[in-house]
Amino acid sequence: MPEARLVVPGSILRPRLLQDVSGRSVSIPQAPGPGKPALVHLQFRRFAGCPVCNLHLRSFARRHRELESAGVREVVLFHSPAGELRPHTADLPFAVVADPDKRLYAEFGVESSPRALLDPRAWLAILRAIAFAVAGIVAGTVRPPAAKPHGGRLGLPADFLIAPGGRVVACKYGVHVDDHWSVDDVLAEARSWREKCSHELAGV
Repeated sequence: MPEARLVVPGSILRPRLLQDVSGRSVSIPQAPGPGKPALVHLQFRRFAGCPVCNLHLRSFARRHRELESAGVREVVLFHSPAGELRPHTADLPFAVVADPDKRLYAEFGVESSPRALLDPRAWLAILRAIAFAVAGIVAGTVRPPAAKPHGGRLGLPADFLIAPGGRVVACKYGVHVDDHWSVDDVLAEARSWREKCSHELAGV
């Protein structure tokens, strides 16, 4: 982990327009519009077909409506080319963005390290994810990852919650492959931010 993280709570991010693997535009932060201002939960994942990533993202897919109701929009980055990602992410109900050159990974200070897989705290999650992936491959519902994934297997996860104005509300740099926010973590961070905004508007 870098001694000085590049992005911290309170950092202001410049607006950017990305393109997801389906060719749709993805604005970060959320572009102004009608309705409740949306927070963007920007997830940095690993490679296409990563078993731990796939199992993790399924939990977000199952609770997608709950996240939307809380005003949270999911955007997920992988360091794989779009062509490799599409078969693995076609059924996800949120934006998936390819960053094969790791430009955004570098900009946000999201690293790769052997500890992604070697940290003992990750081993149970890795075994559980591999078991799920093997069962899915046998059943024909899961595609296996490439033998040599683009960008390698040692990527670390990271999470950023970004307010409409571009301010980073909260963030987490993972220290191993399974060290990431859960859906409940994201909802709690979003609720905390909205409560703080309400208090500020009320002059508390």
